[in-house]
Amino acid sequence: MIKYCRRCVMPETKPDILFDENQVCSACRHFSLRDEVDWDARGRELREVFDRYRQEGRQYDCVIPVSGGKDSTFQVIRMLELGARPLCVTATTDHLTDIGRRNIENIKSLGVDHIEVSTNPVVRRRINKLALTQVGDIAWPEHVTIFTVPVRIAVQMNIPLIVWGENSQNEYGGPAAAAEDNTLTRRWLEEFGGLLGLRVSDLEGQMGITERDLIQYSYPTDEELSEVGVTGIFLGYYLPWDGAQNAMIAQGYGFESYPHPVEGALLPYENLDNAHHRIHDYFKFLKYGFARATDHACMAVRRGRMSRSDAVELVKRHDGKFPWSYLGVDLTEVLDSIGMTLDEFESTCDRFTNKAIFKTNRAGELIREADGSLIKTNADNEDSSSETYGRRSTDSVGSVA
Repeated sequence: MIKYCRRCVMPETKPDILFDENQVCSACRHFSLRDEVDWDARGRELREVFDRYRQEGRQYDCVIPVSGGKDSTFQVIRMLELGARPLCVTATTDHLTDIGRRNIENIKSLGVDHIEVSTNPVVRRRINKLALTQVGDIAWPEHVTIFTVPVRIAVQMNIPLIVWGENSQNEYGGPAAAAEDNTLTRRWLEEFGGLLGLRVSDLEGQMGITERDLIQYSYPTDEELSEVGVTGIFLGYYLPWDGAQNAMIAQGYGFESYPHPVEGALLPYENLDNAHHRIHDYFKFLKYGFARATDHACMAVRRGRMSRSDAVELVKRHDGKFPWSYLGVDLTEVLDSIGMTLDEFESTCDRFTNKAIFKTNRAGELIREADGSLIKTNADNEDSSSETYGRRSTDSVGSVA
């Protein structure tokens, strides 16, 4: 039987999550420590960092990686308040939505210079398919380039300081040392930034992909980073990070959200830019038994905005539904773009499904609801029937962010 955090609703199957002797997850423990932080002192520390990296004669004070979402909009707002002259950098997402484009344009309207890097779309679609079939993550190229592209720009334009958003290991749970980091390093990228299970070099020679095709997916060398002195900081270390607050502030500066929660989620203002995102979340559900609704519910429970019992019920209603559409884009449109049939997609889904955490019939076949969705063996810390339970299988690898 899957065990769940007694405080929020995060399952033990999440990679890197740790449970203490009271069955409370590390994300809840990390969040509880925020009350002990002197945020005024952290704010002064942020100003000191910024002042240290701002130099007369340099065209830009820092690079801010931006997707156009609520958090990157918030990052730009706060850095402009500090008097920064940032260069905003966007690594174009896999399948940019209309609302995603409008939100990128809104960030530019705040009064910043902006560079957008779009990788070769023909190669990108090949990588999407390879990543989906090999590690079960169609969004792998996005997860890589959001980290590599801004760093490459920082090196090329001699801008040492990069201002990232939250440390996901702190917000969503992970090893304590990583959760306390205030800087993003090569090691952080390699361990938590989306490269797990598939290295960039692994793609060479597959589907005609060459080393030159992978330039934007490759992190700068240590020598290049050292020459410029590139340092990346997490803004969430210096400010009490809160996605709901970030969204409210961003909306006050023109950020656009949906009028209702997006498919598979509990919120209307997250993951609006990439039409592939529901497929990514669905594979997370197949591998680990939770998806975006669980993430949203856990953050709400930790902040006292929702009871745990309500979180359990909402997750049951919204997590893990078969991804027929997302933000007005049909699944078949996405599959056609990467040269995959629906049958091939369903076969790939089955290959990455951890059958130990879903209901099966006597023949060991997965039981599906009418819309094709799977049924978890247990939705909370409850006893269930006679199915076999267990942790994720060893071949279920890939990013879960």
